[in-house]
Amino acid sequence: MCFSPAASFSTAALTGIIGLISLSRVTQARERPLAATPLLFGVQQAIEGGLWLVLPTAPHGPMASALTLIFLLFAQAFWPVYAPLATLVMEPSEHRRRLMVLCLATGVVTSGYLLWRVLAGPRDAAIVNSCIVYRTEGSHPVLIGVAYLAATSLPLIASSRRAIFVLGAIILVGSVVAYAFYWEAFMSVWCFFAAAASVVILGHFEWARRRSLQLAGA
Repeated sequence: MCFSPAASFSTAALTGIIGLISLSRVTQARERPLAATPLLFGVQQAIEGGLWLVLPTAPHGPMASALTLIFLLFAQAFWPVYAPLATLVMEPSEHRRRLMVLCLATGVVTSGYLLWRVLAGPRDAAIVNSCIVYRTEGSHPVLIGVAYLAATSLPLIASSRRAIFVLGAIILVGSVVAYAFYWEAFMSVWCFFAAAASVVILGHFEWARRRSLQLAGA
């Protein structure tokens, strides 16, 4: 089985803890959005864990509908804006920031389109081949999929911080793997990859804290 309630709730707990620790390592306010990313992924994974529990018994009930809506808002409307913004606000390089601004603009447009699709409905979630598949009316244009990946991974890859670059590369590779092997459940699998990869964020802030302590001691 590729996913299960245990997998979702375990990932939620782990990334939530990682997010709290990362936030405790922050020294500047502009670092907080990125540091909070694992915590937000933890919330999203907990929502999916709730879906694993309610879908087998009440797939069309109010709880399943509410959790499906919240998950889709997170996955499709929130991350295309939050990811480039969190990277942009802490990037010191001006020319890299210009690329991130372009990615942010792409993310805003993509998020607006996907938000409209999600809210317009219909939408549902179902367990298919041990994965949760999220469905909305019709299929998204290929251009929207490319724009989504550009908004959520390219700003990270463009970062001058090595750990953030690694995070972006992992997320981009994870998206390719998710599409190739789990295309029907792409959104769920991609978010799982991204949540697991967010452990890199803790490494970034822990390394920065230790380096700061070393410089202060010198």
